[in-house]
Amino acid sequence: MIAARRTVFLAAFAALAQVLTLAAAAQAAAQAVAPPATGGTHDARAYFTDTELVDQHGRKVRFYSDVLKDRVVMLNVVYANCKDACPLITRKLTEVRATLGEEAARKVHFISISSDPLHDTPASLKAFAAKNHADSPNWIFLTGDKAKVDFVLSRLGQLGNSVEEHSTLLIAGDVPNKRWSKIRPDAPPPAIAERLRLLTEPVEKVSLGR
Repeated sequence: MIAARRTVFLAAFAALAQVLTLAAAAQAAAQAVAPPATGGTHDARAYFTDTELVDQHGRKVRFYSDVLKDRVVMLNVVYANCKDACPLITRKLTEVRATLGEEAARKVHFISISSDPLHDTPASLKAFAAKNHADSPNWIFLTGDKAKVDFVLSRLGQLGNSVEEHSTLLIAGDVPNKRWSKIRPDAPPPAIAERLRLLTEPVEKVSLGR
């Protein structure tokens, strides 16, 4: 009798453990691509500022007016001498762009900001982009004066304690409608592409459940 009860207890415990494991896995998958935050009271230009940076072609750009304004964007942080995470994430974003398809990809602007502006020249960022197949239309790499770059990264919540310790989180944003998502870099390309696709759709269509 005792042995039978023990068998029943162990079976129930195993079933509970399986349920908890599945629940944890589901939660982790949901958190990999978080739903966009909507609304907000910040004036985008005032918050992000028109800090002057330099792109991979050596052109001076204003961060809000020239890079963000009226766009759906995907932002990340890189540095040209990185040998591991930066190339991997950049190549993943090229997969995301391919998954979107050319028509949808034209609606998304990819923005990679240097965490090492003291060493990342426009030329080195351009070479990094070419090496990692990121020299695509609508993809800008940014560097510039360190204080200015650090200021922009701090506004994005992406400023690290050192060049190597920069954030690897991706930031997807629908700038005019103030819809933003932070996305883990290990999220699969189709999931990231779907999040960007949703951000390119009119707010009314998304709120009506497509």
